[in-house]
Amino acid sequence: MKTSSIVNIASKQKLKVSKKSINIKTIPTSANSKKITKMTARPASPAATHPKTGQFLDREISQIAFNWRVLAQAEDANLPLLERLRYLCITSSNLDEFFEVRVASLLAFQGEYTKPNPQLKATLDNISLEAHKLVERQYEVLNDEVLPLLSANGVHILRHNDRNPAQRAWVKAYFEREVRPLLTPIGLDPAHPFPQVVNKSLNFIVSLAGKDAFGRGTAIAIVKAPRVLPRIIRLPDELSPKTGASFCLLSSIIHAHIDDLFNGREVIAYSQFRVTRDSDMWVDEDGVKNLRTALQGELQSRQFGAAVRLEVAKNCPPNLSKFLLEQFSLHHTRLYEVNGPVNLARLSAIGELVNAPELRFPPFSPDVRTPYSQQDIFSALRKHDLLLHHPFQTFQTVINFIREAAADPMVVAIKQTIYRTGMNSDLMEALISAAQGGKEVTVILELMARFDEEANINWADRLQRAGAQVVYGVVGLKTHAKLALVIRREIGHELRCYAHLGTGNYHPTTTKFYTDFGLLTANPTIASEVNEIFIHLTSLTRHKKFQHLWLAPFSFHNQLLRAIRNEARIAKAGKPGRIIAKMNALLDESVIRALYAASNDGVVIDLIVRGACALRPGVPGMSDNIKVRSIIGRYLEHSRIFYFRNDLAHDTYLASADWMNRNLFRRVEVAFPILDKNLKKRVMDEGLLPYLKDNSNAWLLDDKGDYKLRKSRTKPFCAQQYLMDTLGQSEF
Repeated sequence: MKTSSIVNIASKQKLKVSKKSINIKTIPTSANSKKITKMTARPASPAATHPKTGQFLDREISQIAFNWRVLAQAEDANLPLLERLRYLCITSSNLDEFFEVRVASLLAFQGEYTKPNPQLKATLDNISLEAHKLVERQYEVLNDEVLPLLSANGVHILRHNDRNPAQRAWVKAYFEREVRPLLTPIGLDPAHPFPQVVNKSLNFIVSLAGKDAFGRGTAIAIVKAPRVLPRIIRLPDELSPKTGASFCLLSSIIHAHIDDLFNGREVIAYSQFRVTRDSDMWVDEDGVKNLRTALQGELQSRQFGAAVRLEVAKNCPPNLSKFLLEQFSLHHTRLYEVNGPVNLARLSAIGELVNAPELRFPPFSPDVRTPYSQQDIFSALRKHDLLLHHPFQTFQTVINFIREAAADPMVVAIKQTIYRTGMNSDLMEALISAAQGGKEVTVILELMARFDEEANINWADRLQRAGAQVVYGVVGLKTHAKLALVIRREIGHELRCYAHLGTGNYHPTTTKFYTDFGLLTANPTIASEVNEIFIHLTSLTRHKKFQHLWLAPFSFHNQLLRAIRNEARIAKAGKPGRIIAKMNALLDESVIRALYAASNDGVVIDLIVRGACALRPGVPGMSDNIKVRSIIGRYLEHSRIFYFRNDLAHDTYLASADWMNRNLFRRVEVAFPILDKNLKKRVMDEGLLPYLKDNSNAWLLDDKGDYKLRKSRTKPFCAQQYLMDTLGQSEF
């Protein structure tokens, strides 16, 4: 049994609630004017990570490869400097989540075996090998490229040795005033056991000489950095160069004054450290009576899950590293010795503290124009559907749709699914207002949205107090579908439905940085089917057969396979078979096998897969007609688009789901068709064809599992820039 299959089966036993580079080397080609850029900083024996035979690439290694592609953005000298720092922080944050979720799941499952599992061990060993290389390269980029360039551009991150006497005096005063009162050093002895260390928190281990105040030789102490303090501290302008700004890391400030915490003792050695923990929460399906109450009780325990990774400073003495590994019950392969701060993601705060627009991407404003007046959205939708492409077109249109429904006296009901929406949301405020105004408001709020559980619990409380009906989806399945429905009583007392269906979350922040499509429609059949989904999820009854929508975990998988096989049937009949699909991840083995079969039948298949991909393209006799590319750019590619030529019917679907086992079988997901011919063309012209043409941000996947950056010596073309220029309002 494959490791991925083992983990999937294990996840069905309980309801698992999760919290939540490259040196560029140009290789000339003789075939044409293009050049291929290869990731050379991930040296490794390909056979160790990507077997040259077999149908599927390794999921975990493919996910790490995605982070190498993100790290390539941090290395790109053509990008603004603060954006390079941001990409560096993103790789760190991504890797944190990878360990908290994927690695934690594998380690937990390994612990359930009574006998060694060689395949699972090999997977974990490969992850460790590749992750260590990635982390090493992250800090090389930080220390050799980003920090020196930041300093040259007036952004100074000062270590203790870099600070002049005046700066040291200020830091000393800051430490005494703001930091020291909040520190509680713990000298370890039988009465002072090793303390609880919060997930991803900043801590210090200190080795001491001499006797303590009671004449005992306590040799090790632990200092936990206060979580209420900022990790990046800006020095006063008068202590910085006239044209720049100076910063200190909290870790550097504590490092510089750690001796002051142990009066009468000699500090022999010390190191910062951080432990990453399993961030999954477990709720017994059979025993739970109220999922919200159960989750509230589990949120705090998330911070103290099983340890999965230990990070220490590169100069940490081996005896201290070994001691920490023993305390956290970690194998030495889980140790990461880093040349810098143990949490790179915290450096993202620098971008918020620096006023240097020249070091960022040029400002971009989405198109705010709409084909209707704000008072007449419903009559406009009765005439034609409205397709929105975010962030190039404003998400405010969707917010206005709900706001106007909340204020419209003819609207009698609003229904909506919520997966992620953030702590502050105008859309959620509109739903609360509608409920307070007497409208029937139903919200299917997913409490299990990884790392957003607390925000969603807070919204659930406010919505219920306002009078809304709130349900939490289906126990054992995440409600990931993005749906909103407005029911309006119109002339003649007829009830009419208006729907929004999307590929992305109703989140005010991510809609500015994630590429997604949304459809506003008054199509009676689609709107009726959306309403059926809401009834299905609230009543838990069987839904009616749908004409247009694909619903997971029921019809989605079968409909997808049917569409792929239909293209194969057409190709076998001698007609063109064509599939173009865009998604975040492609991992489901049954879908991959169907794509292989279609390729062998002559279907030409282009896949745009941002993240992990288990499909092996370009293998003779298996996937000759399949190409896979990944686009990494200014915006996070998040839309899911499925195009099937279908003998010139040009079937075009947008969806909330990736082609992954969890999306197809363990989530509530929806794929919806674009029926209007003009809108179909828009999806093709905006969502697919530019990405197949991209020769600036496109990474091509080969049959060994390696990605190569496609570059052109002719005119460069960037899909995202093209869409910004075409749809938005760029400001230069």
